[in-house]
Amino acid sequence: MKLAIVHDHLVQDGGAEKVLEAIQEIWPSAPTYALVFDARRFPSFAGKDIRTSFIQRLPFAKTNLQWYLPLMPTATEGYDLREFDVVVSSSSAFSKGVITRDDALHVCYCHTPTRYLWSDTHSYVAELRQPRFVKAALPPVLSALRMWDRQAADRVDAFVANSETVKRRIAKYYGRTSDVIHPPVDIHRFANLPTPDSRLPTPSYFLAGGRLVAYKRYDLIVEAANRTGIPVKIFGTGPVEQALRARAKGNVEFLGRVSPERQAELYAGAKAFIHPQEEDFGITPVEAMASGIPVIAWRRGGATETVIEGVTGELFDEQSWEELADHLIRFDATRYDGAAIRAHASRFGLERFKAELKTYVERAWEERRRR
Repeated sequence: MKLAIVHDHLVQDGGAEKVLEAIQEIWPSAPTYALVFDARRFPSFAGKDIRTSFIQRLPFAKTNLQWYLPLMPTATEGYDLREFDVVVSSSSAFSKGVITRDDALHVCYCHTPTRYLWSDTHSYVAELRQPRFVKAALPPVLSALRMWDRQAADRVDAFVANSETVKRRIAKYYGRTSDVIHPPVDIHRFANLPTPDSRLPTPSYFLAGGRLVAYKRYDLIVEAANRTGIPVKIFGTGPVEQALRARAKGNVEFLGRVSPERQAELYAGAKAFIHPQEEDFGITPVEAMASGIPVIAWRRGGATETVIEGVTGELFDEQSWEELADHLIRFDATRYDGAAIRAHASRFGLERFKAELKTYVERAWEERRRR
């Protein structure tokens, strides 16, 4: 079978891009289609067959891709996929809307139904850092995109959700069933780290990190640390970084973008990892558990599927700095067995993902051929 991969865009690095890399490892000869590709940001994609849309050639597309939001459906539908028997889309927005041959198979690995069109549409507009007139003009655009997105979901032959949370969203917003395959986590990167009970000196800080955007609620961590004086380290960059830095006291350390090696060291040296947001799945908590440290997470989204209370971490019910601060103050690292935490995280490894998705797609293709 001749297969193509479609990803929304390649201008920012995150969990979806790690999934894409794993998909490319399953089918290394398959080309990858994306609206825009910023090669400087993704040196690991150098030499791969990346095919972009016409938006790639428009001014500032790599730095201000959101300017071209109304053009993205047309650009996505513009990919010529007639030569491919199977298309695997990696989608949190537009790529599920590609047009395939009538006898081709389209499997969509769905990170989530488009957040800013569905579950987060009101907070997206409210938190957008744009002039008031832009915000006023945006709702009609989003309404049109929402109708396209709903219709685009009908073009998918089979949905794979990255978590039970996303499976429920696919059913609600697209009216479609789906199967769950959890995304890959490179747990081997943390395999040679010392187990927490052998570390010296005793961990003194809590850790958080990822892309610093508003919905991830790092503001709660900063406020809880400010009020308690507990040391917290935060890695990553993003649009709310400066606001968080301005708000934080001296016991909160911002580390910026860190190397994979440095990130692994930070996990290994932490008392626990803090995860106060709702994620579709949440790769960083699993990375933390692969390092043998427990996770303190809000009881929503993917964390409810990956964190086992009392074994690999703690879940709190109210998304507030007060409840988070209470958990940080009461947290007792000696209650946790680092080896048991690490063993649990091994369920989410890279090879497991590749085997499950490859089997899923090949089985679906064989069923399609027999019809």
